[in-house]
Amino acid sequence: MPAGNPEPARGESSSGGAVPGRGRASRGGGRGRPRPSWARVLRPSGARVLRPSGARVLRPSGRERASGAVPAAREAGPYLTPAQAFDALYAYCAPALVRQAYLLAGRRDLAHESVERAFQRAWDHWPKVARDPDPPGWVRAAAHDWALSPWHRFPRRYRHPEPPPPEDDDRTLLDALLSLPPPYRRTLVLYDGVGLDLPETAAETEASTRAAAGRLMYAREVLAERLPELADPAELHVRLAELASTGRTRAAEPAAVRGGSERRARLWTRTAAAVTVVLIGSTAMTLHTAPTHYVPPVPPGETVRGVPPRVAPGPLSDEQRELRDRLRKALLDGPERLTPLAR
Repeated sequence: MPAGNPEPARGESSSGGAVPGRGRASRGGGRGRPRPSWARVLRPSGARVLRPSGARVLRPSGRERASGAVPAAREAGPYLTPAQAFDALYAYCAPALVRQAYLLAGRRDLAHESVERAFQRAWDHWPKVARDPDPPGWVRAAAHDWALSPWHRFPRRYRHPEPPPPEDDDRTLLDALLSLPPPYRRTLVLYDGVGLDLPETAAETEASTRAAAGRLMYAREVLAERLPELADPAELHVRLAELASTGRTRAAEPAAVRGGSERRARLWTRTAAAVTVVLIGSTAMTLHTAPTHYVPPVPPGETVRGVPPRVAPGPLSDEQRELRDRLRKALLDGPERLTPLAR
């Protein structure tokens, strides 16, 4: 199950399968060794590298040759292409990461999704991942984060439980694992499953070494209460490997993972472009319709009291009509009318 060290971790082979016969001595065997570059073609011991005409082959140093088996390209050449280096990393880490994610999430479909999303993210940031001292550890941390994400409880496809393992002991062990808090579960899987040292486990779980040790001891006690035979760390490692190997563990093809990452990147790019166009259009419309000068606000109306209500006039009497007629005639030709003098 290792995905964080170029050499196999305790109890596992370089291909990711469990080897229950090995001891704990290999846990700290790779400490302090330099990690080889995933973009450089390293020749195994005793093998010859064909040099193309006009090309300079970089030979590995003695420390790099001592670091163990490293995936290399089948084609002879000084460097791998990004796609070839990604495919080599995927073939080296994906099967083991699926098993690890299953122990963390308890679902096969979620384990496969976690590994695919982790490698899609690695392909999106491939220049950074290729230069990282530990590319498998980078991808492993991303896969574990996705498997333990609390947002998986909301999708409908993850609301129904997955069929449990066929063996009673495996079901009991899986239930005990899932009952642990996510940080404790991750610490147990990294230390007793993957085979990392305690400082490396603490660094990957973003905790101090003392906190990681406390989480590990608590997780072991919880499992030992449910299954007393798991009090032995060696037996616990074997049982974790057996539980992780149950069911379908085949990962997707690397080309499909790269294609999914590129499609997702194109979708996000188009979405960002569409949002940018909408923002530019709304900003232009706001600038066009916004007032260019200050318009004082209209004060609110006030109620005026003490004014008599307006009453419509009634019918005129005979005297009123006679007075109205006299006034109208006097305004036209009466002596009191003032007329302007022409000059």
